[in-house]
Amino acid sequence: MKNSTPITSANRIILLVCSLALVAVIFLPIWRIELDAAQYPEGLELQIYSNKLAGNVEIINGLNHYIGMKTLHADDFIEFTVLPYIIGFFAFSFLIVTISGKRKWVYVLFAAFLLFGIVAMVDFYRWLYNYGHDLDPNAPIIVPGMAYQPPLIGFKQLLNFGAFSIPDIGGWIFIGVGMLLAYCTGREIWLAKETTQSSKISKNNA
Repeated sequence: MKNSTPITSANRIILLVCSLALVAVIFLPIWRIELDAAQYPEGLELQIYSNKLAGNVEIINGLNHYIGMKTLHADDFIEFTVLPYIIGFFAFSFLIVTISGKRKWVYVLFAAFLLFGIVAMVDFYRWLYNYGHDLDPNAPIIVPGMAYQPPLIGFKQLLNFGAFSIPDIGGWIFIGVGMLLAYCTGREIWLAKETTQSSKISKNNA
């Protein structure tokens, strides 16, 4: 019964803002990988959107050819086909939960959003691993035992290139949405416990 209690007005506003923010994520870069080397003092950048790659993709592909890494093409990744729809689904789900205002749906949304975040990061790590380890044995430059997997997050030295991987603006918005949803969920759980305790006290005093 307590899970059907309407959520607070403040939390409904937060969830509505989150819904709008997720729509923006579809059109913004979610992740970025920056490459630094002496021959590229201005640096190279790979931006990952929900449906495409941007930045210095052609230059990076040209460099990767020499060490046997696969060229990057958005058409090769099923993620770029389904990710905009998944993000759109969550944006719609946040809106529905805002309208329904039911506490139990906040819990369900939080669990689903958390699961998606974990699956997305595991899939991204798998993509980086395959990208850095599945090398052409006939590449012009071969360093025995060397792999070129970029870091999931943070810095890693790859031969003469320093690779720095961090969320881009869309990724930070996505993380912020998750944190706000976690706050709303925690707040609703606390309020549910408060309601239960108040009911018990009322019954004991009756």
